[in-house]
Amino acid sequence: MYVQRTIEKAIINVSKSFPCIAIYGPRQVGKSTTVHQLFKDSFGYVSLDNLDDRALAISNPRAFLDSYRWPLVIDEIQKAPLLLDEIKRRIDEQRLKWLDSNEDRSLMYVITGSNRFELQQGISDSLAGRCGIIDMYGFSNPEINQVEARLFNPNIEILLDRERDSKLTYKTREQIFESIFKGGMPDVVTQIADREFYFKSYVSTYLEKDVKKLIQASSENLFLNFLQILALRTSQELHYDVLARDCGVDTRTLKKWISILETSGIVYLLRPYMANVSNRIIKAPKLYFLDTGLCAYLSKIPNAQMLEKYTLSGAFFETYVVSEIVKNLSSFNLDPKDYLFYYRDSDQKEIDLLFVKDRSIYPIEVKKGITPKKATKNFKVLDKYNLPIKNGLVIDCTDKIRAIGDGNYYYPVHLLGS
Repeated sequence: MYVQRTIEKAIINVSKSFPCIAIYGPRQVGKSTTVHQLFKDSFGYVSLDNLDDRALAISNPRAFLDSYRWPLVIDEIQKAPLLLDEIKRRIDEQRLKWLDSNEDRSLMYVITGSNRFELQQGISDSLAGRCGIIDMYGFSNPEINQVEARLFNPNIEILLDRERDSKLTYKTREQIFESIFKGGMPDVVTQIADREFYFKSYVSTYLEKDVKKLIQASSENLFLNFLQILALRTSQELHYDVLARDCGVDTRTLKKWISILETSGIVYLLRPYMANVSNRIIKAPKLYFLDTGLCAYLSKIPNAQMLEKYTLSGAFFETYVVSEIVKNLSSFNLDPKDYLFYYRDSDQKEIDLLFVKDRSIYPIEVKKGITPKKATKNFKVLDKYNLPIKNGLVIDCTDKIRAIGDGNYYYPVHLLGS
């Protein structure tokens, strides 16, 4: 059964503004399935996983596009990068025809690819200004529960209104950690694939198809070891020199590997909020895995019960919250880096998340339990920015929104995205 994706509306909206759209995302998050669902009745479809089609696309891009014509969905287009130049030529020709005839413009090509490193540069070089970009990730909390998602907004009045009509039911902490352990990969969530075998194959495929071309062959085992070490550091500050030493590689190599993971959509780097106020702000980003199931697999955690009792359970809970908000914003075609930050200074005062919107700051703490009032103790440090500081949130396992005092509120993790 097809699970409706929140990002469908963004794809349709972007398709109205560009003759071509590209959908980026990690492997197996449902890009091809979603595109097929949206365009199956009006677009042709071809996958370059097919060896015959790929051979023609590589050897003769013009003949390939002549044979399929547009509108056309091309899956795994990074396997024939010369197609991008031919697509550019055809878009430019068609634009002139539309201009001469005064016809309405329409979407010509939808392209997808799992290896963003190979695809991104080609699009930047060939299709700049002609192609709308969509980032797609695994299932979010509302998608898993098959309820309509709404754009996350930390304003308490909006959250209280939404709580009243939310179709998401309360989940205990044990149930939340079941969700964290499972993650958001469609095949795992829908139980098409055995979780353990799935992630083993996923890591192997990722290394073989996406990473092998970008690192030295002799470094594959080192890269796998690096993935496992990194999983144990999810939600922590990223200090390249320390991590490089622990992984047995130089800092330059480590930075390249982090870049590969970030570009691939495997990890997310949360930047500190600077605003040019103080040089006492810690400048290192925090790193989060975008699929908690993959992170738990790499950390060799055997089940959700062990994960909940694990010494890093708080880090996994925070990773889950951040990944849900990142997926939510991306599903509405917003860049999370425009909204999400964290705060930490050299006095060790830290706030897990800052949601910055309309030049106002919403401080957010993330706690896996039901937490005492002291969770908001650092919110006052934000006064130095001379910006409106709005209501703060403590996202935890409470059953409903509750006032803490001083304009701050407990917010239930199970309501994220609704």
